[in-house]
Amino acid sequence: MEYNTNRLKLVIPEYGRNIHKMIDYAIQIKNRKQRNRCAWGIIKLMTGSLNPKFHNKSIHFFQHKLWNQLLIMSKYQLDIDTPFQNKKEPLKMNFCNKKVVYPEYLTNFRYYGKIIRNMIHAAIRCKDTQKKEGLFYAIANTMKKNYLRWNKNIVEDDVIFKDLKELSKGKICLMKNTDPLLQCSHILKYKKKFFKNNKV
Repeated sequence: MEYNTNRLKLVIPEYGRNIHKMIDYAIQIKNRKQRNRCAWGIIKLMTGSLNPKFHNKSIHFFQHKLWNQLLIMSKYQLDIDTPFQNKKEPLKMNFCNKKVVYPEYLTNFRYYGKIIRNMIHAAIRCKDTQKKEGLFYAIANTMKKNYLRWNKNIVEDDVIFKDLKELSKGKICLMKNTDPLLQCSHILKYKKKFFKNNKV
């Protein structure tokens, strides 16, 4: 079996391999009149089958675009008489190979989400000490809910506290506190009840 990964790379993948094969066949036709007729057939197929909403052949700009794409897919080796004035030289395309940098919340502790990170920053900036403590526990409980939403297994509070400390870069430490978070059984029970009530 021959896989597409082992085949030649398509110039415009949207048109598929068959269109590219037709263009390769048209390039090999020696008779110019037959070559032109073959090119018109390919354009007709590109217009009607692959772009049904542009089936109206009177759309000038779209027809011009198709002929340009035909020449691009042939790598400007298809010598034909086109109804439009096309450039004989290949277009120079500059592709940027710059690596996409993913946000931090997509690579580390992604199951907690971006909102948790915003909540942590807001809680750290809070000046009221009593309110600040309450915010820390509210964040920890939300983290536990998010953790159980992704992982159905039971999670210990120490794991949540440790992750919270790491996410806050050591500014929030609840490891020494004895106040427990919400029970896993309570969260999972509410989760099952929620999905049962919202089942379509």
